[in-house]
Amino acid sequence: MTHKILVMGATGTVGRAVVAELTAPPLGRSRAIAEAPDLASATHAGTPTTGVPEVLALVRDPAAAVLPPGVEPVRGDLTEPGSFADAVEGITAAFLVWPFGTADGLTAVLDVVARHARRIVYLSSAARRPGEREAEELIRRTGREWVFLRPHAFAAGTLRWAADARFHADGVVAEPYGGAAMPLIHERDIAEVAALALTGRGPAGVAHELTGPQTLTQAEQARVIGEAIGRPIRWQELPPSEGRERLIAAGSPPEVVDAILRARAELVGRPWPVTPRAGARDFRTWADEHAHRFRATTRAARIHEYGDASVIRQEEIPIPAPGRGEVLIKVAGTSFNPSEIGLRSGLLRTLVPEMADLPLPYTLGWDVSGTVVATGAGVSWPRPGDRVIGLLEGGAAAEYAVAPARLLAPAPRAVPLADAAAIPVAGLTAWQTVYEHGRIGPGQRVLVNGAGGGVGMFTVQFAGRAGATVIATAGNAHSAAAARAYGADEVVDYRTDPLPGDLDVLLNLVPLAPGAGADLARLVRPGGRLVSITVPVQPPPGSRVTATRFVARNDVDQLAQMAALVDAKEIVVDVAERRPLADLAAVHRMAEAGRTRGKVVIEL
Repeated sequence: MTHKILVMGATGTVGRAVVAELTAPPLGRSRAIAEAPDLASATHAGTPTTGVPEVLALVRDPAAAVLPPGVEPVRGDLTEPGSFADAVEGITAAFLVWPFGTADGLTAVLDVVARHARRIVYLSSAARRPGEREAEELIRRTGREWVFLRPHAFAAGTLRWAADARFHADGVVAEPYGGAAMPLIHERDIAEVAALALTGRGPAGVAHELTGPQTLTQAEQARVIGEAIGRPIRWQELPPSEGRERLIAAGSPPEVVDAILRARAELVGRPWPVTPRAGARDFRTWADEHAHRFRATTRAARIHEYGDASVIRQEEIPIPAPGRGEVLIKVAGTSFNPSEIGLRSGLLRTLVPEMADLPLPYTLGWDVSGTVVATGAGVSWPRPGDRVIGLLEGGAAAEYAVAPARLLAPAPRAVPLADAAAIPVAGLTAWQTVYEHGRIGPGQRVLVNGAGGGVGMFTVQFAGRAGATVIATAGNAHSAAAARAYGADEVVDYRTDPLPGDLDVLLNLVPLAPGAGADLARLVRPGGRLVSITVPVQPPPGSRVTATRFVARNDVDQLAQMAALVDAKEIVVDVAERRPLADLAAVHRMAEAGRTRGKVVIEL
């Protein structure tokens, strides 16, 4: 049965996470949804949903709401339930967020919702303030199935610190009760429990006490956030009276402030107990995912003009915001590609029409691997917390990068996330060289000219998987050992030994001197193929050799297939060197001097 679910507060911290959880495709859906047992038959009369439910989002302004594709915005106001009464006809469940201090007006809303919904999931709190207790009782009286979520402190509550000027200027959090300890909960963990309840895969008539998996004092929370953003954050203990004045000046009602301070004073000596839940995310995970919210800028490697490696500048720039169809990635790694020398020097402007009008300043980096931390409108996958790889049109050589969601694939788990940045450009080039242009099959003799580089690493492996006898060229012992490790059947030292002939396919991955292309073509038997990713090759007249030179295109399906092969341990990702972003100009100089070997990853 497919459910139709209404989500109130759909643009808030928890509501937004609930919408994302409900609408995630099966591949991106949380472990809680994907693997939860069918509890429905044992605990209530409801029927668990299958597939992705239909989701309605109650919002004041549908035009301004940032929602995933397929979510239907419903214009409505909780203070005027008649404004959405007709739009929610046929809903089977509702997620209720009541943002008011009392339960006044809730009865009228419940009259509209309970007319259709069989189940109401209410976001209450562990504090169970008078208004929340009354709301729970009113929901029970509807006669509908109910589930109450009672989270303790939200991890998102620490975002208030990012609004303080002293946080950014001095790296200081100034509040009372730094020793107050609590197990902060990630909003996605709340959303997972909510989604199980809303889809009928969790029991009815249950009040869930929800916490994070670890207890941290407020001072420790500030320290963890500092580690996430890469700068020390220290706690400054304020007298409760001064803290009270600041909170009231920030707009909080005095009675709310007093309740907060009383609770924090109690937590100094008596922290909340942790409610165990398998897979719950700790505060460090939350801080890593939300680090951009505590920062105003990001480090980036940019060029303002074309020239030698000295034009690469390390700069602080504003963290970009994802637009429609885009996501913001906390970058784990990018990788160096020799063709980026041509971009930096300006050579590609004359060779590649798309580069002719490249806007400057330009942030370098085509390969990206990292973790999604925010999404723009119209994105159903990836979601915050998802690990991704992709080939961008620049911008990856930075701590944060914006990318079109359609260009990303799930990152492999079998290698470090930063190392996965070695895959996109090199892997796509190799895949298309072997399978599309080389059309390599079982029993063919294939020479890979330039097997020791990043593209060569994948090309040798793919050609071997295609069933070919693979001969690799190498210019030193290191490259020869790498080619053998990738599965080459034979390695030829091109400095001392002649290259073999009678080839079915020759794959050229290196720049060629004038006239060298024709020499390579003579090694290919009549009717064979020569594929070059660098310079065009003109076969000798009458040789009947088909020569192709191509530039790899972006292909997300191929990226996903390569990531799956890595996870299945069927291909390896061999990173020769890992360097920090500050060394990017040095890597360019080393490559121009011929002193780089294999794939170089730039770790962020």
